[in-house]
Amino acid sequence: MITRLTPQDASFYRLESSSNPMHIGSLAILRNPAPTGNSGKAPLDYDGLVDLVESRLPLVPLYRRKVREIPFALGRPVWVDDAHFDITYHIRRSALPEPGTDDQLLDLVARLASRPLDHTRPLWEMYLVEGLSEGRTAIFTKTHSALVDGDSALEIGHVILDTSAAPREVAHAAWGPKREPADLELLVGAVLHLATQPREALEVARHHSAEAFALFDATGKAVQKMVSMLRTAAIGAPDSPLNTRTSRNRRVEVVRTDLEDYRKIRKRFDCSINDVILAVVTGALRNWLLSRGQVLTEADTLRAVVPMSVYADSAELKPAGEVTSLLVDLPVGEPNPVIRLAHIKHATEVHVQHQRGVRARTLVHMAGFAPASLHAMSVRSASTFAEHTFNLVITNAPGPQQPMYIGGARMLEMYPVSPLLRFQALSIGLTSYDGRVFYGLTADRDAMADIAVLTASVHESMEEMLGACVQ
Repeated sequence: MITRLTPQDASFYRLESSSNPMHIGSLAILRNPAPTGNSGKAPLDYDGLVDLVESRLPLVPLYRRKVREIPFALGRPVWVDDAHFDITYHIRRSALPEPGTDDQLLDLVARLASRPLDHTRPLWEMYLVEGLSEGRTAIFTKTHSALVDGDSALEIGHVILDTSAAPREVAHAAWGPKREPADLELLVGAVLHLATQPREALEVARHHSAEAFALFDATGKAVQKMVSMLRTAAIGAPDSPLNTRTSRNRRVEVVRTDLEDYRKIRKRFDCSINDVILAVVTGALRNWLLSRGQVLTEADTLRAVVPMSVYADSAELKPAGEVTSLLVDLPVGEPNPVIRLAHIKHATEVHVQHQRGVRARTLVHMAGFAPASLHAMSVRSASTFAEHTFNLVITNAPGPQQPMYIGGARMLEMYPVSPLLRFQALSIGLTSYDGRVFYGLTADRDAMADIAVLTASVHESMEEMLGACVQ
């Protein structure tokens, strides 16, 4: 079966480079029950994970398809069935020296996140990491951003979760790969397609001129993109150590916080949970900048692209099925945490009229709603902004507020591992799950050697906000 990549999917596929792989990562830490029965095997082992994923692949058909380029770049690439699909190539096994520490796990994840996916195969990988202390297991998943749109295509981690220890039954669907087309077939099909789609023909013509092609949006709405670029050119982001040329290597750090703390602050200052999260991150970034010896004035800001899930019920974190992106100036120069929060609340209210929405009709109907697909959509939304207009990306996606399971193993923690866009040294992703808020910080290894200072500053910023509540 041949399906043409959408304009935005194609843009993600083409934007990737060796120093900027465009895959979204997801790290789940699980408690695997003790082995039962005569087999001596834990409920979730490598073979069990392969069987589970294979049974859920009918829910994510693109995970059996690969990308083929059109000869001479005459049109967008296409999805074709991988005639040699091998699930054991995509699901891999790793182990830490027991008892593996969290730091060792994060170092492994950082190395895995640094490696681009194999473009000759379906664009995803999954790693079962064994040997963690306290009998824990981890699953790290990498999925190319071109693969997930939240509507017709979901992230694989979205469909392997269950609401109970007993995996739900999914209707079996026999699968056999369709014949892979030859280059000549792809070329003829592309020419016939362009003959009936003059706008795409114009895109192809411009694609062969790199200078002109850079002016056009992945959606093909060239005029809209040019107007957007003119509008944003006048509001370039402040100078920041967060904007630099990135290397091939990454660092990954995580932070665990309690959702109830955010609710306390939200109630005390009559704002949204998203506002509280941004205020906590702003305080952490302020402390990090000060630790670097940077002199801050009260007027200093960092500009963040903030793709956030829209909540139908912000108190209960129920998603409405949409991701919106805002450009928000974070007042890192302001020493008072309450005033920082007030600035952010005002900014999100004012800029809501300029938000860019991405619908996700399929997401909210899936059992055991998982945030991995929303984080992938958030990265897609953030990439539509010109790179010089922001300093970092902060994604925030709600997760289920009840325990979830993968193959009988209870998920304890879940962290996003977001890609770095061009000239972005840091990306922060947040996921709420089962009463906690989990931060995943992805950074360039060379530019952010002090990322541990930033993670410690998240806790300091939260304590400062909670102290303001008491006062």
